[in-house]
Amino acid sequence: MKDTDYLSISARVRAMENSLLTRERRERMLEARSDEECAKVITECGYAEPENLSAAAVNAVLSKARVELFRELKDAVPQPSLVEVFQIKYDYHNAKALLKAEALGDDAGRLLMDGGRYDPQTLAEDFHRGDLGAVSPAFRKAVEKAHPLLAEGHDPQRADLVLDAACYAEMAQAAKDSGSPFLQGYVRLCVDAVNLRCAVRCARLGAGADLLGESLLPGGNVSPSAVAAAKGGELARPFAASPLETAAQLGASLAAPGAGSLTPFERACDDALTAYLSQARRVSFGEQPVVGYLCAREAEATAIRTILSGRQALLKAEAIRERLRESYV
Repeated sequence: MKDTDYLSISARVRAMENSLLTRERRERMLEARSDEECAKVITECGYAEPENLSAAAVNAVLSKARVELFRELKDAVPQPSLVEVFQIKYDYHNAKALLKAEALGDDAGRLLMDGGRYDPQTLAEDFHRGDLGAVSPAFRKAVEKAHPLLAEGHDPQRADLVLDAACYAEMAQAAKDSGSPFLQGYVRLCVDAVNLRCAVRCARLGAGADLLGESLLPGGNVSPSAVAAAKGGELARPFAASPLETAAQLGASLAAPGAGSLTPFERACDDALTAYLSQARRVSFGEQPVVGYLCAREAEATAIRTILSGRQALLKAEAIRERLRESYV
């Protein structure tokens, strides 16, 4: 693929960026005096007006928009695997929901999410029939491996680790298939962020080296062995001079059991990903603007949910603002 292959879709994406949730729009939502004012901002961002601002109504609107966006861009880009990188996590979320619901004798319907490569209802039907022939071999093998861990061993943590490893492996392969070094770099950075978060949480829990070793994922810029070897205050060392350096320093200061809130650390991890993606804003055409826009829309949905749930909980604007991540625009 050449960057000129993305000339048309890059121009479309630049126009679509005008409707993203900017910092100014976020502030309007935070300071809105009524739900109606909040809803108006949401519609300015291109979403359908929700029936109300309940979590269910807003999630329905955001979910529908996500499905439409993936479909639109998948048809427009030269290499569909570029969009599939962002769809894969929804498939694995649905796999976790189906496996856990079966283990508990429950119905996973309300937990399934649209937007993946596979229709969630069809996936559920195939799963219950024991026929996953329509999914990727990697996805099928991961579900088959995780299934007995929950059904027989009742070990949701190990089942999640199996599915997470397969999820990021599929994302890495799809990024490679897309031919985009920029997207491959983003997936590697996502793996680094997952491993950094895992190391901090394990340290806070006083978990042993075995659990940490099982939890770390391959495929990042920083090797799992380097992360596992870093103890407590040394946690920042493997991430020095990387986009996650600041987040790692924060994580190291919070790695002791009973340390302070992880909110600043979690925000720093997400902001590192946004900083990497912001490079796409300086590229006139190519796959970078598409990747950046896809991530921006996902972050936008998270911000909308954060603001609205905070307002529903009657939190002050400043308290909600502290939970928000850096904006792409």
